[in-house]
Amino acid sequence: MNDTDTTPILLPDDGYNRRLRDHVHPEGWPVRPAAGVYDLVAIGAGTAGLVAAGGAALLGARAALIERAYLGGDCLVTGCVPSKTLIASAKVAHTARRSALFGVRTGPIEVDFPAVMERVRRVRADVALHDGAEGMRTRGVDVLFGTARFTGPKSLDLDGTEVRFRRAVI
Repeated sequence: MNDTDTTPILLPDDGYNRRLRDHVHPEGWPVRPAAGVYDLVAIGAGTAGLVAAGGAALLGARAALIERAYLGGDCLVTGCVPSKTLIASAKVAHTARRSALFGVRTGPIEVDFPAVMERVRRVRADVALHDGAEGMRTRGVDVLFGTARFTGPKSLDLDGTEVRFRRAVI
């Protein structure tokens, strides 16, 4: 975690992880909820929150997406995207090792794990472009970073700022 917030630090601090962070939790992103009432507030920018807020905005609703850490949630940062990328590399290695069964001769198959992990970070950063703050804003969603706490059935506190809404999803 950083000293000033609860956003986990992405390691290693390389170009891919910086690009990921720049898309899904840009430094200095303004936390300015719109005046008035949102039709929908999605708390948590994992897959469900992204789809709910983006879909609501697409249908003409005033939508906000609130996230404490990274847009894309576990799926993008530690779950679906990284694991499927690792699995794809494992499948390639497995197929290469079995290539003689298909009449294809190869030399010894070596897995370069640092290169595999670099690919995981690259793919994750590429996917982050689609789940990123700027893309959501372009779709008409207000992206707000911080910690949300309900204060009533139609209101919440976002790090000291009141946010009012008609509907909320978590």
